[in-house]
Amino acid sequence: MTRLTHAEFHTAAPVARARADRGRASYLSGLAAEDIVARDYARRGHPLRDSRWRGKRGEIDLVMEDGDGIVFVEVKKSRDFDAAMSRVTPAQVRRLYATGEEYLGGLPRGSLTDVRFDVALVDSAGQVQVVENAFGHMF
Repeated sequence: MTRLTHAEFHTAAPVARARADRGRASYLSGLAAEDIVARDYARRGHPLRDSRWRGKRGEIDLVMEDGDGIVFVEVKKSRDFDAAMSRVTPAQVRRLYATGEEYLGGLPRGSLTDVRFDVALVDSAGQVQVVENAFGHMF
């Protein structure tokens, strides 16, 4: 176990608090972005089925209904839409597909359910841009 000197402790504590505050702000910002996106989808006739659904393979931000089908939505927030989209990585897409497969396993039609993966981008002004079937071009 590493022990801090008195001076190191008093220097480290404000840094740790600032880091925790940034983490809390990011978490709350993410929740707000997800809420904005869920309301946008609901206005367009896609009610919310699940939010922050966690399986063994990962988490899906929003699961929306689309008639008899499902829309998995990855929400990304940043200062602008391009910066938000740049945060979607190929590894994350693979995790989302695996998690989506796990989610579908709990539905009556399973993998026969109509499904698509969208990315919903939220900019610093709270505007939303949805990229439907966002991962079709990646594979």
